[in-house]
Amino acid sequence: MVAVRKDKLTNDALGTGRRKSSVARVRIRPGSGKITINKRELEEYFPIEQDRHFLLEPLENSGKRNEVDVIIRVHGGGNTGQSGACRMGIARALVSFDMETFQVMRDEGFLTRDARMKERKKYGLRGARRGTQFSKR
Repeated sequence: MVAVRKDKLTNDALGTGRRKSSVARVRIRPGSGKITINKRELEEYFPIEQDRHFLLEPLENSGKRNEVDVIIRVHGGGNTGQSGACRMGIARALVSFDMETFQVMRDEGFLTRDARMKERKKYGLRGARRGTQFSKR
């Protein structure tokens, strides 16, 4: 079960999402459907349609797209990692906001963390796995 997190002062629902090296802190409050990411509009922050669609999936599937305002602070990684982190954070915050959405979020896989990370470089190698080229002479 996901822990219900609410802000004590504003009563906003909170959620944290992670993907690759990105971390997103998400707040959800009742509103008209406005989405703000790092104090910018959704279309301005994520110009690629695929990233926007990926981020909006939890809101669309729960039917709360035009019922809540979403405020996101995200840092680290690139566009894809950040959109994935925002997606997970939105799903967790939606569960905190309304527990009836838990089953939908769980069934669609929005609450599952994608654990794939970049493999670290090892000493003696040129990258994570590639060695130096062998020279016979």
